[in-house]
Amino acid sequence: MSSRTNKKKILIAPLNWGLGHATRCIPIINALILENFEPILAGDGDSLLLLQKEFPKLKNYLLPSYNIRYTKKGHHLKYKILFAVPGIIKVIKKEQKLVAKIIEKENINGIISDNRFGVRSDKIPSVYITHQINVLSGITTAISSKFHQNIISKFDECWIPDYRGKDNLAGELSHSNKTKLNLKHIGPLSRFKNKNLSKNETPATKKNDVMVILSGPEPQRSILEKKLLKEFKNYNKKLLFVRGILSDSSNTKKVITENKNTSIVNYLLQDDLQKAIIESKIILARSGYSTIMDLNQLKSKAFFIPTPGQFEQEYLAIHLKDKNIAPFSSQDKFDIQMLKKVDDYRGFQIENQELHQLSFEVFSKKYKAL
Repeated sequence: MSSRTNKKKILIAPLNWGLGHATRCIPIINALILENFEPILAGDGDSLLLLQKEFPKLKNYLLPSYNIRYTKKGHHLKYKILFAVPGIIKVIKKEQKLVAKIIEKENINGIISDNRFGVRSDKIPSVYITHQINVLSGITTAISSKFHQNIISKFDECWIPDYRGKDNLAGELSHSNKTKLNLKHIGPLSRFKNKNLSKNETPATKKNDVMVILSGPEPQRSILEKKLLKEFKNYNKKLLFVRGILSDSSNTKKVITENKNTSIVNYLLQDDLQKAIIESKIILARSGYSTIMDLNQLKSKAFFIPTPGQFEQEYLAIHLKDKNIAPFSSQDKFDIQMLKKVDDYRGFQIENQELHQLSFEVFSKKYKAL
């Protein structure tokens, strides 16, 4: 029997809500491979497509889409999600049936779900990844948090990608003293490697004055793109504009140069994206948590524009401003003159005060026979 067939198989499935859930699964997939597990991917949309591009040799399965889109007006988002709940419940039930079939077909030994409610099983160890123990939703925060915690309780463990202590990245989102859930803070998860310079090395040359990284679901991704292209139309410094689009196969790798100072690309994969971020003076991006973890890993200086109506991103932007890490602006009020504020902030300098406590011991548990 080959050594490959002796490997335990772990199904790993990120939510397709922007690319962040997929990008923070990348270091976990790499760790699984190093620990001699066989990761099997599952998901939908750009989230799955990104993992397929990063791990072309891994087997993957298509899961049903939750089909949640942002609204054009941010304050309508909460109500749109509320009305979408019946449809989401149907998808979760369909998701559970498909997962059961995958488990049986592939003889899966464990599950890692990043915010996919239906990717779990009572027959094998199931882990849930989230940085939102508390889900902020305005006056309904208590209800949304309780609902999410009830979902989390159905899993064996909940991995929280943040530091335990007060010098953390997600603040009250990732910390709670009022729950009996099996929570494990594993430290921030980033697909990037923080390379410490030796005494003989010098910091990377900053080739770009500003690097724009767009992300998140439509239509807000396109709305911000249109606004920023207009703002930077007459910009006379070096600008790299990453659109965050993977699914347009006819143009995914084409770099469009609008003028001698501006480069626009649909997407960059891990190594190229890391290099570009390191070589940029300022990163202009959404205040999504996976983006924050990546910029923290590379000790970047940033300016954030939270997605309108997304309480989580608005809270994170305020949290980082209060920590003197990075300034932010609402989407409708932003103009490029605001980027000068970055000089007044220290940037990401949080030291890795604790090592990742990523352990796969949960997959050693003995469960019911399939």
